[in-house]
Amino acid sequence: MKFDQLAQEAINELSTLQDFVRWAVSRMAEHEVYHGHGADNPWDEALYLVAHALNLPWQLADNWRSSKLTRSERERVIDLLGQRIHEKVPTPYLTGEAWFCGKPYLVDERVLVPRSPIGELIQARFSPWLPEGAEPARILDLCTGSGCIGIACAHEFGDAQVELLDISFEALEVAEANIGLHVVDDRVFALQSDLFSAASGRYDIIVSNPPYVDADDMAELPKEYRHEPELALAAGEDGLDLVRIMLAEAREYLTDDGIFILEVGNSFPALQAAYPQLAFEWPEFEHGGHGVCVLRASDLDVLTEELTTGA
Repeated sequence: MKFDQLAQEAINELSTLQDFVRWAVSRMAEHEVYHGHGADNPWDEALYLVAHALNLPWQLADNWRSSKLTRSERERVIDLLGQRIHEKVPTPYLTGEAWFCGKPYLVDERVLVPRSPIGELIQARFSPWLPEGAEPARILDLCTGSGCIGIACAHEFGDAQVELLDISFEALEVAEANIGLHVVDDRVFALQSDLFSAASGRYDIIVSNPPYVDADDMAELPKEYRHEPELALAAGEDGLDLVRIMLAEAREYLTDDGIFILEVGNSFPALQAAYPQLAFEWPEFEHGGHGVCVLRASDLDVLTEELTTGA
């Protein structure tokens, strides 16, 4: 039976909130929906979408799940579920909201859906690479997208000035909206920049989740990721097109005790192979994720010397 027929059948025959959650889970399995944008299972994602369509909080008490829906509510729920299941639109784009480091952020198809494991490092205050009790004065979020990483840093380090840089004016519009949402416009600033071109001075922390998907992975991405801006994903044959430039220039913008946190995802073997001289440290994440490295300013001195001597 075609999806449109299944949807009409659901509108006509289902009645309760729980009915629609169950229906959504069944259809997600049937249509091979990929869960990689905030939820890792169909039950949570289905409940979140159904509740959103009904203007209800998703943390519903169990007795609410037996509530009956009016026909117009059933149609609204099915329309939203259809976009997720049939069109493969990620849930955060449908709700306009994603959570990062325990706080909500505005998102749409101008930016990636926030999901970086760097959030775990921020909440740990970048320990052990940042000394306990340290209060960085300046932080740079390079390739900021929605601004979630830099703004989360601003929440964690209450006295820091944070700069959000991105080449995309559209992404920066979202970042500006999130600066306003989180009321940090007195010390968080968004600037259009081709990598470090708009950076100035030195930073105690540079953190970046740049485009790093290699050509093979781009060809195999689930349909959900095709709704995200390709500019924020694709990075050449080995995924390191931008990373190479960043590594060559980062030391110039770090304080002598500064740290550089860089996410490269599945491209981490290529990075290690390309830079055997660098002392990458790879954190392990309690809540999942991989491919994030930490470099100290002193580690990057090796590259500076090579560039200077031509070695």
